[in-house]
Amino acid sequence: MPRKAREKSQTGIYHIILRGINRQNIFEDDEDKDRLLQTLLRYREQCKYTIYAYCFMDNHFHLLLKEGQEPLEQIMRRINGSYVYWYNYKYERIGNLFQDRFKSEPVETDAYFLTVIRYIHQNSVKAGITKSTREYRWSSYNEYVGEGKLIDKDYVLKIFDEDYNVAIEKFIRFNNQWNDYECLEVEDKKKRLSDTELIEMIKKQFEVEAVKIQNKPKEEKEKILKKLLETEGVSTRQLSRVTGISVNSIWKL
Repeated sequence: MPRKAREKSQTGIYHIILRGINRQNIFEDDEDKDRLLQTLLRYREQCKYTIYAYCFMDNHFHLLLKEGQEPLEQIMRRINGSYVYWYNYKYERIGNLFQDRFKSEPVETDAYFLTVIRYIHQNSVKAGITKSTREYRWSSYNEYVGEGKLIDKDYVLKIFDEDYNVAIEKFIRFNNQWNDYECLEVEDKKKRLSDTELIEMIKKQFEVEAVKIQNKPKEEKEKILKKLLETEGVSTRQLSRVTGISVNSIWKL
């Protein structure tokens, strides 16, 4: 069955989501998130696109982006290819990192434009990672209230008010109002297991303490780890944390 054609935006602005293949993490640590940030900065100069908002979660990321000299597909091909090459080298892995092609929706009114910005900034709060948008380091929210590096915040703030200080106040109030609007979202969201839940599950399912998996014979150890990697709600870094087995060793499976 042929893929549905991507809906084009008359404004050139899109809300974009890209997630990890098989729901796996695409960021294992802050260095990974910083690498994507630097990649976006580098290609912004080359492709002349504009970014108005972003949020990097463990297994997906959001962008609010306006096309520049190149079409959206080419822009994302450059960004994704560069990041995946670096990520695979770092973690000694091969193959795809992202799930199929990226998802996008056109953003064509100021009202929805601002709604998407708020929606993106509230990702960490809705995921239970932080209690406020300002607490999360890996979104563009703090670029708006502080120093902007990647985003074009002047364009956005002028929608709120011509006076910069008044605009900032309005922006903060708007972004902290609860947003129940249904924007483009990651499908099939999974429940994250806590470390305690994972340790108990390992003990019950495999009759072994999590930290003792590394002492098992190689074949048995790999069998257990592969089964755990297929379990919904379990991340590679979390599995490394509770078993004491390095992330790279798990990736090599």
